[in-house]
Amino acid sequence: MNIGEAANLSGVSAKMIRYYEEVALIRPPARNQNGYRAYDESNIHELKFIRRARDLGFTVEQISGLMHLWRDRSRASADVKRLALEHVAALEAKQREIAEMANSLKHLAANCHGDGRPDCPIIESLADGGGPASPTHLGKGFGKLR
Repeated sequence: MNIGEAANLSGVSAKMIRYYEEVALIRPPARNQNGYRAYDESNIHELKFIRRARDLGFTVEQISGLMHLWRDRSRASADVKRLALEHVAALEAKQREIAEMANSLKHLAANCHGDGRPDCPIIESLADGGGPASPTHLGKGFGKLR
């Protein structure tokens, strides 16, 4: 099948398929006599694996490791589990960071008058650039609102 058909069957865009081939994440497909890529079921299976891993937030580098483990029939499942749990920890850390950002913005917005005046603690905090915009690390423009 051609790259368009492979994209439709796998749910991975043709552009990303070419990229995954370029970075050696997938094995290069066979080529027809005219030089076009000719994908088979094993290529589609690899692409579906990659798509699912991407849907779970794994990076290309992490997926490369997972693909290596997937292809290695003598792998230890403990290695796969370790990678998965490391990724869970990273996702949970990112989730905490996002919650902290949201709380910071809520705090800033709660202290903004939201009227016609130009004074705005949100802008002042962003302009200060002195560190994270959290209630405990706000810039000089926010100090008077604590």
